[in-house]
Amino acid sequence: MRIAKTRLIGPDGNEAYAAFAIAVSFFVFAYSFRFGQVSILAYYALWMPLVAVDYRRVLGNYARYAWIFAFALFACLSVFWSQAPDTTARAGVQYLSHVVCALIAMRVVDTRTLVRGGLIGTGLVLVYSMVFGVYHLDPLDGTYSFVGAFASKNQLGFYASLAVLFAFAALFLGVERGPWKLAAIGCVLVALYCLKASQSATSVLTTVAIAGLCLALRMLELLAPRHRKMLFLALAVLTMLIVIAGAYGGGYEMVLGAFGKDATLTGRTYLWQQGIETAGQAPFAGIGYQAFWVQGFALAEKLWADFFISGRSGFHFHNTFIAATVETGLVGCLLLTMVLVVTLAGHLGRLLSAVRDEEALVLFTIAALLAVRTFVEIDILNPYHVGSFLLYFAAGKLADGRRHPVQRTVSYKAAFA
Repeated sequence: MRIAKTRLIGPDGNEAYAAFAIAVSFFVFAYSFRFGQVSILAYYALWMPLVAVDYRRVLGNYARYAWIFAFALFACLSVFWSQAPDTTARAGVQYLSHVVCALIAMRVVDTRTLVRGGLIGTGLVLVYSMVFGVYHLDPLDGTYSFVGAFASKNQLGFYASLAVLFAFAALFLGVERGPWKLAAIGCVLVALYCLKASQSATSVLTTVAIAGLCLALRMLELLAPRHRKMLFLALAVLTMLIVIAGAYGGGYEMVLGAFGKDATLTGRTYLWQQGIETAGQAPFAGIGYQAFWVQGFALAEKLWADFFISGRSGFHFHNTFIAATVETGLVGCLLLTMVLVVTLAGHLGRLLSAVRDEEALVLFTIAALLAVRTFVEIDILNPYHVGSFLLYFAAGKLADGRRHPVQRTVSYKAAFA
């Protein structure tokens, strides 16, 4: 039996396969540490074979993606000066191939299908955690938190945040209609329960902030682009002033106190200090991609002991910029930051300049969520992680230049009406 190409690679005809592939990918990203290498192979099997169907349509013109590949290529090159070359070589190839899979997905999946697959995928991840999840004691603050089927409550909270974001896209951003809205409501309820049970302050605060941003941007779309830009700039300045005033006026301590956290963010400030000191030893090129958290290395062993990590794995600096600088130096940190900032600014520019651009609205909110979390997590730094997959998906959509038929950019005359 022959299968039409559009059933696999045509964004207007492959909705079933694309949503399935996105959902399974999300599940693999969440639980590959449980299911092992076979789950990673399943992830590759979803995307890589599509190249054989029609390589020109699936791959596109990679010359325009040079800035997207910059950090991944530099991470691979860091094997030449890495203090753990075997680890760097493996991790670098994994990250580069992960970027390729994300760009393949970008070429064959449209925004509506991404939302549908995201709802299914995050829903499956959260339900699996509710069925097979456990509570863990945090030895640093003495509290029990629901971590689901993960090893960290922050990862459970991140998937709950993504579930809320995709549900908002379906319910309020005009992406979905009909039964998918019911699915979105169910997904929100499960996500809110997981957020409450996990007690992840990071995830709760970022979820509230991003949900508010989604609604604010949706309201901005009611204005003409010229007025929209002026109001967005005014709101951005006002928000920054409120944040600065809150930080100097004790708001920072009040927010932390509401979540039972101290000023050290449960030891994260100590981790940041250690990371900054380590980065200073090789500031330009770093010590090698993923070459710090290696068993047998003195400082890594010390930090595992300080934070009661008996397994001596699965730990990080809880800050993307510090972790990237330690591993790949200022050069690598700037290259990764470039991908994030260009993606964020690019989709914001599309959003503020178009009459209505659902794709830009969804992808900007995803990029905004990832940007906010960079200060306390490393979602975009590792392969086989939903954060890095979504970042490169959004970056690829920006570089690709294609638009969905329902998205209309205003003319020069209308933009200044």
